[in-house]
Amino acid sequence: MALDDFRIPTERLRWTCDPTLFDFETTEQLPDLEDAIGQKRALRSIEFGLGMEETGFNLYIAGETGTGRASTIRSILKKRSKNEPQPNDWVYVHNFKDHDAAVSISLPAGKGSEMSADMKELVEAFKIDIPKALESKEYETRRAEILEEYQESNNQLFQGLEKDADERGFTLQRTVSGLVVVPQKEGRNYTQEEYEALTDAERENLDQIGKELTEKLNDVLRQVRDSEKVTKEALAQADRELGMSCLGHRLDPLKEKYADLPKVLSYLEAVQEDILNNLEDFKPQTSQPQIPGLKLPRQEPTFERYEVNVLVDNRETKGAPIVFESNPTYNNLFGRIEHVMQYGGVAATDFTMIKSGALHRANGGYLVIDAREVLINPFVWDSLKRCIRTSEIRIEDVLEQYRFMTMVTLKPEPVPLQAKIVMIGTPWIYYMLFYLDPDYRKFFKVKAEFDSYVARTPEIMRDYAMFVASHCRCEKLLHFDRSGISALLEQTARMVEDQHKLSSQFMEIADFIREASYWAKKDGHSIVTDKDVLRAADEKIYRVNRIEERLQELYEDGTIMVDTDGAVVGQINGLSVISLGDHTFGRPSRITARVYAGKDGMVNIEREVKLSGPIHDKGVMILTGYLGGTFATERPLSLSASICFEQSYDGIEGDSASSTELYSLLSALSGIPIKQGIAVTGSVNQLGMIQPIGGANFKIEGFFAVCKSKGLTGQQGVMIPKANERHLMLKEEVVTAVKEGLFHIWSVETIEQGIEILTGMPAGKRGKNKKFAKGTLYYLVDEQLRKMGDLLKKQAVKRRRKPSKKTIVSD
Repeated sequence: MALDDFRIPTERLRWTCDPTLFDFETTEQLPDLEDAIGQKRALRSIEFGLGMEETGFNLYIAGETGTGRASTIRSILKKRSKNEPQPNDWVYVHNFKDHDAAVSISLPAGKGSEMSADMKELVEAFKIDIPKALESKEYETRRAEILEEYQESNNQLFQGLEKDADERGFTLQRTVSGLVVVPQKEGRNYTQEEYEALTDAERENLDQIGKELTEKLNDVLRQVRDSEKVTKEALAQADRELGMSCLGHRLDPLKEKYADLPKVLSYLEAVQEDILNNLEDFKPQTSQPQIPGLKLPRQEPTFERYEVNVLVDNRETKGAPIVFESNPTYNNLFGRIEHVMQYGGVAATDFTMIKSGALHRANGGYLVIDAREVLINPFVWDSLKRCIRTSEIRIEDVLEQYRFMTMVTLKPEPVPLQAKIVMIGTPWIYYMLFYLDPDYRKFFKVKAEFDSYVARTPEIMRDYAMFVASHCRCEKLLHFDRSGISALLEQTARMVEDQHKLSSQFMEIADFIREASYWAKKDGHSIVTDKDVLRAADEKIYRVNRIEERLQELYEDGTIMVDTDGAVVGQINGLSVISLGDHTFGRPSRITARVYAGKDGMVNIEREVKLSGPIHDKGVMILTGYLGGTFATERPLSLSASICFEQSYDGIEGDSASSTELYSLLSALSGIPIKQGIAVTGSVNQLGMIQPIGGANFKIEGFFAVCKSKGLTGQQGVMIPKANERHLMLKEEVVTAVKEGLFHIWSVETIEQGIEILTGMPAGKRGKNKKFAKGTLYYLVDEQLRKMGDLLKKQAVKRRRKPSKKTIVSD
């Protein structure tokens, strides 16, 4: 088997985009991108969710940040809403039957503000008409006539009573307690002596007459009260007739205007009745006396109860409303009831202080909110579910139950909810809600999942070019030529580490476009070319790779020991990926293995000191399965071995080094040295098949940097799994070195292929005699395992033959 059979050709080390595939010179010639790039599954799900009108078919748009979720749903809703009906306005008016509540009324779009203006005009007209009518001569005459009739009736009653009293020697006198009947003598009241001087018969006669006259007085007073009541009713009727004369020609046009809205007609009737019952409020108010040194607020009648609070005004809305609520707090989403502090520190409110929320504005249309923001804001998630469940929006003071003292508040009538709610969030939040909240499945039945990459096709590549054109045009950036677009597409392929896919992390791509335009301007270019794109990539890495460079210095000065030349038994260069959040890079690590006779099996030093994760531990345990299946079919596997990541002081996780550890173990068992110029990555299963890993590009480039700093010999390279070939998007520097024969990339499918590349000796296979052929590495391993097994057997026999010490006790 020749090494060349496993070398990856230069043209397969990265995908190179051919600029001649594009039929434009610059992106300035391209139209704007209108639809999302790829994401067919998500778009189909969105179309289904928006089309379902039944309750509960709200959408959850899942995907990683930057995949175009918000911009895509915004574009789709913008197109869709244009052809949908314009929703109604919503207003709140005073509830004249229950002052602690408010009545919600639905009006055709634009009618809400009209009704508000009509009511303001109506009240202003009443403020002028009613006082004029109250001061008119006709009203005063009618009022005087009623009062005159009342006075005349009272006078007749009292005159009759006084005449009867005079004839019988009594008179009416007014005292503090009211009118009383008093006996008279010679035109004056009896004195106490005169009254006592009367005989018993005379006193009894006076008392009897007084009793009769008192009864008549009570009858007269009763008649006066009845007359007063009738007079008040007559005055009230006069006021009502006066009010109707003022209201009729004002209210009738409004009743005709809103004749097809029964709830408005009921409200107008209630307004009419309230005005007729409170005509005194429209009379000019006399000023109250002021206390010296203290300015008291002027008490005047308020007419706010006749105002119309326009909660939602859709007169400017074209089609269905689309509301993106970036801060979905409880008040911002469901509305609030404001309060004002009055004189004396009392908080007061009324229906005019009811403010709408995003749900009110989105009613009849679409509400788009961020799932994370909904969950972190108190009370929002439960209240949102309640709104969907009841199909109505209630405006409540959610903090009322947590206050130490209550405040005056309202209970507005709820507004019916008919809106499509769209939540945008990560897949993690979606599954958390799906499994932990049973109600979630009832109310968000449609998931639209955005992928983080798309398959590379000519159509998709052109869409990317149109995406660039749109951003350049929108943000006034420099346009890209064909080479610039090609370089950008290569960068997106590198972002997902796949030669056949492109990244859909459009937030990062948009930033890349801006950075490339910046560097092109800085260099005095009028068009962004491939050189500007490559510089933007290099500058972006330079801004964040300080730690990578410091680690590189440790390799160069020998602090971190890694050999890139020669051959050593039981020692190999493994590859790992270091992720720092904003920067990811690969670095080699020395892995060593030592074997000795014993029955301890495989000892993972990292595991013993609790520096390895469960996946790494699993990879190490797989090695025992492979060794047992390969070398212990005839006898037990008897060995002790320790495997260690040298100079590793942090936790290790992942199984991408399991094949590397197996290679070092085979080298230690066979005594055949491993070439130190070759680094290895790849996981292995129990059958010895090499499995793909992640971060292949970073790992290769990390080892290349170390080899370059120590000097390229032409014998160095990296061995990767065969399945990872499609993931290669190496830097041009590495590709050039491979092309010049200074560096090599091999791909293998089995452990046997890999060990031959590393040692130059074939692995070997068992023959018909069930033994490995001489001159193969596995023959040496098998012999070493046999020797260790024999040694263990001899030691076991010696322990059995060794006499035990006996204690002799003499009598």
